[in-house]
Amino acid sequence: MNDQKNIILCPNVDRDIDCKMTRRVGGMLEKRGRRAVFCPMFDDSAETGCETENDGRFPGLKTSVIERELPTAEMIITFGGDGTILRAARLASGLGVPILGINMGGKGFIAELEMDDIELIDSIASGEYKLESRMMLDVEVLRDGETICGDYALNDVVLRGDNKVVDLTLFGDGQKISHFSGDGAVIATPTGSTAYSMAAGGPIVEPSAHNIIVTPICAHMLNAKSFVLVSDRRVSVNIGYNKHDPAYMSVDGGAQVRIQSGDVVNVRKSDRFTYLVRLSNRSFYKKVSEKLGQ
Repeated sequence: MNDQKNIILCPNVDRDIDCKMTRRVGGMLEKRGRRAVFCPMFDDSAETGCETENDGRFPGLKTSVIERELPTAEMIITFGGDGTILRAARLASGLGVPILGINMGGKGFIAELEMDDIELIDSIASGEYKLESRMMLDVEVLRDGETICGDYALNDVVLRGDNKVVDLTLFGDGQKISHFSGDGAVIATPTGSTAYSMAAGGPIVEPSAHNIIVTPICAHMLNAKSFVLVSDRRVSVNIGYNKHDPAYMSVDGGAQVRIQSGDVVNVRKSDRFTYLVRLSNRSFYKKVSEKLGQ
């Protein structure tokens, strides 16, 4: 690792109140000769692109924006829940900058450390950590054969009816998988298999695996089940014509995109990857047991 590269600290300022944990980690890194750069997440006032000693809300901290710092970063450390990691992943995946998540939220399946594990941060300064790659998904929306929207996801692509039942037909490489009416469908990576897909009845898949999981949401048919597909399968979802403008799409819990009757949503494995920093020996199975209960 290049010790001259910066380490970006990205707190969700609504979770890390007064940035206490961020300050603590920054101090630990600086004592070991590392430079930490403070880039708040979910903070509109940080979008100016300016670095400042003290903007009145974060006394004693120099603030910047993550887009500015990523090209010279060794890694990102996030403070919050999985949503904070997902937002960082959208920015970091194109540059291959790894992410270490410190859970200050709820379940925190993607996060590597809990607050009680914070002393493991010392391993960062000496480069004693491993990287784990996670597959991502590319998604596009076609309308009358033209691409109107494109995005990528670490967790999932969610299609839902807008307070109404939606009619969906699922295809894999052009071959029909299923047709059903219901609340929608979740198309997830293994990383996202413990999120909405699981809540909708989908399987838990080891996060380092390469699969695409398709899970119906409250389908109005007895035999509607999840499908676990190989990663190179192209998944297409056709939006039925039985209702006018019936649905919306959300990628990794982001902004809703309106989906019309006749639209086609294509999802496939991305060339992008998210790299997660691993410091602890906590297995995925132990994490599932701890966070979901026996």
